[in-house]
Amino acid sequence: MSDNKQLSPGFRHPSSSATARLTGLRCCRTTAARALRTGLAVGAGLFAAAASASYSDDPAALALVDSLVEEHGFSREELLAVMDDATYQQSIIDAITRPAEKSKPWYEYRAIFLTEKREREGIAFFREHREALSRAQAETGVPAELIVAIMGVETYYGRIAGSYRVIDALSTLAFDYPRRSPFFTKELRNFLLLTREQGMDPLTLKGSYAGAMGYGQFMPSSFRSYAVDFDGDGVADIWNNPEDAIGSVANYIARHGWRAGEPVVSAATISDATPEAIFTGKLKPAVAAVDLQAQGVSFAQHVDPQALVTPLAFELEQGHEYWMGLHNFYVITRYNHSAMYAMSVYQLSQRIAAGVAG
Repeated sequence: MSDNKQLSPGFRHPSSSATARLTGLRCCRTTAARALRTGLAVGAGLFAAAASASYSDDPAALALVDSLVEEHGFSREELLAVMDDATYQQSIIDAITRPAEKSKPWYEYRAIFLTEKREREGIAFFREHREALSRAQAETGVPAELIVAIMGVETYYGRIAGSYRVIDALSTLAFDYPRRSPFFTKELRNFLLLTREQGMDPLTLKGSYAGAMGYGQFMPSSFRSYAVDFDGDGVADIWNNPEDAIGSVANYIARHGWRAGEPVVSAATISDATPEAIFTGKLKPAVAAVDLQAQGVSFAQHVDPQALVTPLAFELEQGHEYWMGLHNFYVITRYNHSAMYAMSVYQLSQRIAAGVAG
């Protein structure tokens, strides 16, 4: 759900050419429809509009309002008031159209998340919330240390969870970012539904520039599918209630197929006979361990010969380190579709577990 920020599953940065096209059209507002609707001049390929203009007269926003009124019984007046308050944020467009940075090698990536401070604060978070973590592990089978590590990588245990109003982020991206408008319109719909379901004010909730929310950076659709009221107070508050956040992250991982008690990865070595072609970059386990052993791969831990695994090669400053990802490793990648993310979460979880035990 992050890249730390890698954004949420399903999100991709635009190409550099697409970014250039969008950049060339910006001047407070970026769409011709917005400029024409506010009666401003359009010239030399540039569009301009008042930065404070709302979405209450945006045709796409009105279509969403119509849909929510007809299909879910919303008050049109209340929805229009929300759209009137929702504000275009140029900084969100800038952030989402910024060309993705060159992928960091593993030795640089892990240095961001596998730090003594993040480990130390994870141990402190674990100890502070031990009771909720123990209950989450007992009910879902997801290890407590893994739950903590996910929140540690996502938001530094809730400290860095985003400063944008979610309504602004999702409205800006739904109505002023055509490339991903369908995705963010769906998320805006889910956001308005979840705030009604939870009795929350849609104008006050904060999140990332992409609309990811809370300790675990759930998108609204993920919230509605996986967030839980873990303390039983009637609200699933993943923003301010660490107990609900713990239960929600555990539920997400469990619902994606976590197998309690099974390993996550095995360290491995390869031989001169091992073909480079086994490292496909794919995340889903698809090769039997026994077939890899026949190609010169040695597993540091015992792995069922028939178990499907994912060969992983992580770049070091000199050479590579090799791992074999198992089913539970793949489950972690369902939270964020990145092998380096999943390995960072796993290794941080192991450090936290060792620190708590020590």
